[in-house]
Amino acid sequence: MMNVTVQMVVYCVILVLLAIPLGSYMGKVMNGEHVFLSGVLQPVERVIYRVLKIDPDEDMDWKKYSVCAAVFSVLSLFVLWAILCFQKFLPLNPEGIGGTSWHLGFNTAASFTTNTNWQAYSGESTLSYFSQMLGLNFQNFVSAAIGIAVLFALIRGFVRVKKTGIGNFYADMTKTVLYILIPLSMAVSLVIASQGVPQTFKQYDEVQLLEPVVVENEDGTTTKVTKAVVPLGPGASQIAIKQLGTNGGGFWGNNSAHPFENPTPLSNLFEMISLLLIPAGLCFTFGRNVKDKRQGIAIFLAMFIMLAVALVVVGYNEQAGTPQLAQDGSVYMGTEGQAGGNMEGKETRFGIATSATWATFTTAASNGSVNSMHDSYTPLGGLVPMLLMQLGEVVFGGTGCGLYGMIGFAIMTVFIAGLMVGRTPEYLCKKIEPFEMKMAVLVCLATPIAILVGSGIAALLPSTHDSLNNPGAHGLSEMLYAYSSAGGNNGSAFAGFNANTPFLNVSIGLVMLFVRFLPMFATLAIAGSLVGKKKVAVSSGTLPTHNAMFISLLIFVVLLVGALSFFPALSLGPVAEFFQMIA
Repeated sequence: MMNVTVQMVVYCVILVLLAIPLGSYMGKVMNGEHVFLSGVLQPVERVIYRVLKIDPDEDMDWKKYSVCAAVFSVLSLFVLWAILCFQKFLPLNPEGIGGTSWHLGFNTAASFTTNTNWQAYSGESTLSYFSQMLGLNFQNFVSAAIGIAVLFALIRGFVRVKKTGIGNFYADMTKTVLYILIPLSMAVSLVIASQGVPQTFKQYDEVQLLEPVVVENEDGTTTKVTKAVVPLGPGASQIAIKQLGTNGGGFWGNNSAHPFENPTPLSNLFEMISLLLIPAGLCFTFGRNVKDKRQGIAIFLAMFIMLAVALVVVGYNEQAGTPQLAQDGSVYMGTEGQAGGNMEGKETRFGIATSATWATFTTAASNGSVNSMHDSYTPLGGLVPMLLMQLGEVVFGGTGCGLYGMIGFAIMTVFIAGLMVGRTPEYLCKKIEPFEMKMAVLVCLATPIAILVGSGIAALLPSTHDSLNNPGAHGLSEMLYAYSSAGGNNGSAFAGFNANTPFLNVSIGLVMLFVRFLPMFATLAIAGSLVGKKKVAVSSGTLPTHNAMFISLLIFVVLLVGALSFFPALSLGPVAEFFQMIA
């Protein structure tokens, strides 16, 4: 257990040490300040504006900003949908893979457009190089950039006084991709490619098996298999941005447990830190750009405390295992001389510590990449990743969207606290009035509504039962996890649920679209309202929003919304399964 704890602490320390300078860098980029890459990238930026006829000096109001984000996203969705359905006729398809079904194409297009990256298939057997690299990878960049752009529009709402503009959507997205996502992705790509992650356009290789395998055919005969196909492709470039942009879609079906996608301890470290690097850095960016670093630190600490508790719960339960694994004490569950703990569904090369940390990081970050099978986790070990998604991707969450989701909770917190103690609801010297509160409620409740409605309807259908890998409480957890993953814009899977049916593909796709765009437009409406307000002076009636009391209140409100919304469903799933095991 001590080894697990030490590894988790080391991962968190590295994350914080890298997030602080990155946060400062991102703040300078989005403010238009000079950075070390300006000399190289500013000419490229100007060319992009000129070619696309973008006026970077245009200051959009929140409605135009919203329309631009919506139109860009809708067009992206339909283009990607067409690429997937017609990939058979497109280039870079050496294996001759056919197009997807219309409903799977819609699900995947909605998934990658919303930065969710949920996949009900294995990438190497379903998608061509063209679809992977130019279809999905393009969305990995732009969907992440949109979330960051909306966050900075909100920041301007707090900073500017009596204005109407909150920035330029196209300029914000261009800066994000050009100065932040591409340089970081190039660095991570080079590192993981040096560790053995493929980056090639070669056809899949065929290799001789060391030991032949005999398989039984449907007609009862047997076939001796002596060769296997090794899927290749331009993996390193997509894996880097999938982790950094909190995308998470697997280039290979086994995702980050695949030896090509995550071959060494060094590649595992870089990929795992990448999961939370930008979301954590944006907390410090927020404090810098609102000109009060304490505000960013307060948000970071609220997120980090919840992350730390989640790490402890998952790590402890996976190391302790279950009574069935321990067989009433007759099986040693320690770590001396053996792996120990619940190693089902986990790579022996990663063990409990790295598997549990990755599971917590990826569901906190709304990333969705996995290096272990969450379906095989203990009931409480699997409950925590599910709850992290159900909270609305606010424990760091996705790039940009996680932080503006948490700011929605912060607005709700100051409003509730103001009612309780008789103080004027204010946040960052701007009054929080009924309109901001209504929009904040939409930001905070969109996820619970979508998950519960979607999973509730699915639970009534016999076809959903046929898609489950397990009956009873664990089967409910499989289905609830799928909709939580979609509603949390996460994309990870419990790995025991066959979601590739017309109803599930369409319903899960609609959940992803709802949860992505309703909070986004509500956030931009908040920004548009705040930007026109004057700043109010701090007085004795102002609730401090940077101290320990506010951090505690913020955590309480986040957990309160999650507990009230999901406790009944979780009680029927992982909690019921836990009590079944100890009975």
